[in-house]
Amino acid sequence: MSFFNSIGRSMQRAPRPPRRSTTPTSATFPSTDSLPPSTPTTSSAPKPLYLCSPFVEAALVKGNFKTIVMLPKYADVMEWVAVNIFDFYQNLNQFYGVLAECCTQQSCPTMAAGPNLNYTWINQDRKSVQLPAPTYIDYVMTWVQNLLDDETVFPTKSGRDFSSNFPSTVKHVYRQLLRVFAHLYHAHYPQILHLRSEGHFNSLFAHFLAFGKEYELLEVKDIKGQPGAVVGVGALWEKWKEMGILES
Repeated sequence: MSFFNSIGRSMQRAPRPPRRSTTPTSATFPSTDSLPPSTPTTSSAPKPLYLCSPFVEAALVKGNFKTIVMLPKYADVMEWVAVNIFDFYQNLNQFYGVLAECCTQQSCPTMAAGPNLNYTWINQDRKSVQLPAPTYIDYVMTWVQNLLDDETVFPTKSGRDFSSNFPSTVKHVYRQLLRVFAHLYHAHYPQILHLRSEGHFNSLFAHFLAFGKEYELLEVKDIKGQPGAVVGVGALWEKWKEMGILES
């Protein structure tokens, strides 16, 4: 099933709840039309805990995640993608809300996602800027919340169709949510272990990756990074493929 080949399908959609989860707000909100590039750093790090046994095997769902991302019979692909993005956002937002007190400007002065990778933001002047991780994540979650609340982007009322640019919009959303996942794994996995939530978080991320691959919302370069600026969770993606959790 190719999501982007399904644009022209007619849409009969069951209504979704119009209420969405709350997010923090930012004083200034930069443009998100352009997605931020990455900036390499120079530090090195040991093997992260999320790649070590038994944490890498921790999960609520056993088996291959492809079975739970397949398009249900009679469901519209646009609606299926929209509902799942809403759920991924809500769950990730709740996890971040728990970890927010550990993610401060002092502990996370950059949006690090690997030993040699910091994400940067494109501001209103189209300049790439370094932001503390909590500020970056606040911008992302506020932006996504605003999109979810926009009836022209995520319609909830009967008779309203998805716009023609919905596929490109949700790819942008997916890429930014991936960056939030990547930072939490890189910088805050010890806190996730302390909360004994590694099974929950691993299952959420594996589901997110499987869904993104199935509907062409993720590119491999976003998951794995580039030489000299490797995304930490790219190794987790490869490990889960070896274990049969994700499709090769």
